[in-house]
Order: sequence, then C-alpha cells, then structure tokens
Amino acid sequence: MSLIKKFQLIARIQYIKITNWEFWPFNIVYIPIFIYWLYLSIKCRSFFFFSTSNPAIKNAGFLMESKYDIYETMPKHLYPRTIFITTNEDNNLITQQLKEKEIRLPCIVKPDTGMRGLKVKLLNTFEDLYNYHSNATFSYLIQEYIAYENEVGIFYIRYPDEKSGIITGIVGKEFLTIIGDGISTIETLVKKNNRYLLQLNNLRIIYGNTLKKILPLNEKYTLVPYGNHSRGSKFIDLSNLIDEQLSSTINLICLSIPDFYYGRLDIKFKDWEDLKNGKNFSIIEVNGAGSEPTHIYDPKHSIFYAWKEIKIHCKILYKISITNKKIRGLEFMTTREGMKMLRENKEQVARLT
Repeated sequence: MSLIKKFQLIARIQYIKITNWEFWPFNIVYIPIFIYWLYLSIKCRSFFFFSTSNPAIKNAGFLMESKYDIYETMPKHLYPRTIFITTNEDNNLITQQLKEKEIRLPCIVKPDTGMRGLKVKLLNTFEDLYNYHSNATFSYLIQEYIAYENEVGIFYIRYPDEKSGIITGIVGKEFLTIIGDGISTIETLVKKNNRYLLQLNNLRIIYGNTLKKILPLNEKYTLVPYGNHSRGSKFIDLSNLIDEQLSSTINLICLSIPDFYYGRLDIKFKDWEDLKNGKNFSIIEVNGAGSEPTHIYDPKHSIFYAWKEIKIHCKILYKISITNKKIRGLEFMTTREGMKMLRENKEQVARLT
C-alpha cells in the first residue's frame, strides 16, 4: 500500500470515529453521566452505592465479578456447559475436564473476570486451545459453543419490594459478517464497511494471510462470531418487541437467579417465538450493576438519546440500591473497598490488553 493510500485510510478511520458517537471513547461519552452519578452519590453519601443492587454477586456485578460464580447460582439448563480454568492447570487436565463436561470443539474461551470482549475467542482445535492456555495470565472459562445465529441483550430491572420485574430495553446483535462477491478479498470487503474497517488491525492479527482470500459469490463468512460492540458487531434497538409474553419469560428466568435486580442478559437463541416461550436459548452472560443499556448503540440513536437512557438506568440503579439497603439492612461498599476494586480492575485490564 502506498503512503498516500495509508494516509487516506487513517484519515477515513478517524473521520468515522469522530462523526459516529458510538465509537467515541467511554470517558468522553460518560462525562455528563459522571456528573449525575456524583449527584446521586452525594444524596446517599456513597460513590459506590451500586454495591447493594445485586447482593449475591461480587461488587453487585459492577466490576471484577466472576462469571463462573454467577453461572453457579443459576439453573444448569439456562447457560452453556462451562468449566473454570486456572493458569496452573496442564493440558491433560483441561482435556479431561472437557470430556467430563462433554464440551466439544469448537469452543468459546473468555476471561472469568473480563469486559468488552477482551480475550474472548472461538477456538477450533486443541492446538488453539493449548496455545491460548499457555499465553493466559488470568483464569478463564471454556464454554460449549452455542451455534444459534441470533443474539440479544435484554435489560431487566426489579425493585426489591416488588415480586415482578420489567424489561427496559432489548438490543439485537449483527455479527461481523461479510458476503463474497467472487472478486474481492476478505480484506477488501472489510474495508468497504465503515464499522468493520475499525476492526481491520485486530482482524489482521487474528486471520493473517487468510484476509487475502477471495470469497465465492454470495458466500457468507463470519469473522467475529460473538456479539461485542467493541469487536465490530452492529447493535440494533429491538425494544419495540417487548411484550407481555417475553416479559413473563424473562421475569421467571431472572427470579431463578438469586438476588438479581438489575442487569442485562446476553442470550443466544434459535428464533424469536421460541425465546418468548422459553425454548431453544442459552444465556451466555449475565451482567450486573456495570451493565449498559446497550440498545443506545443503535446507529439511529443520537448521543442525547443515549445520555437520557443511561441517566434513567442510573436512577433505577440508585433506587434499587437504596431499597435493598433499607429493606435488608445492607451496607454500601466503603470508599477503601471501592478504590481497591478500581485498582484491581485496572490491573485486570492490563492483563487482558
């Protein structure tokens, strides 16, 4: 690639990031929210008031919670078969555990304590798995790969003094998938899509020379088979699909998770009617107090809509936390505990990046 073309590509990437707020840095998007959070913190005299929102989850699921510990509180049929792996286990033990749990390749691996899709991978061979393990500096999970093509994030809230909760938003996820034209390489097809272009450097690391392959006409190729916005998935606001039947199903599921009042379920499913009826689905992740109402990232929404939705959910989180404190006599996380959590999270991010 010539120097001019490289410059043009860099300029195009920067233009995409600047003109689409969904790609702005987290700290920029959340500046007004930090101010509102400070207001709520002053009201209840704790910056870490969220800590009483989901009492059964470490740190209420805001940061540094264990995904495996959350799975262990749930009915087994609701989530994929999963094993917990530490860095000191050898390959033979890992293979044995896979057989015992009947987890076959391909499989998903992801940090037990993670965020924003960091170090999440779909692995197809034992060689890939052993290589991942040898390079891991963190405990992680191996999960059966759920092959359902559809994925949504469903945001659920329930006030502790009420028997039923509600869905406040649904986000659909379109994976980073290209369709061949019989002429262009995978890399060329990626460059044609503004959203995918932002992932090009990561894709080069993952796929290498495979990006030079020409896809046959109309052949679909999924480059990132999981629904992370930071990994190129397009988020679609499907909140208009909230109805009584789906709400009832999700409420029953969430009631089966101990002391779960606020958060988002990331679910893979066969089709919408099955999901509404509680069939053919799997909860691939439960996110707690640190959850975003991710339907805000639909490209049709403005930054002002996003701020409004985030503010609404912060207020709900505040009310749930206050109510749990009053009803159950729970204490907010101390400043010392909160600062320790933030330091540990910073260290974990460094391990994952």
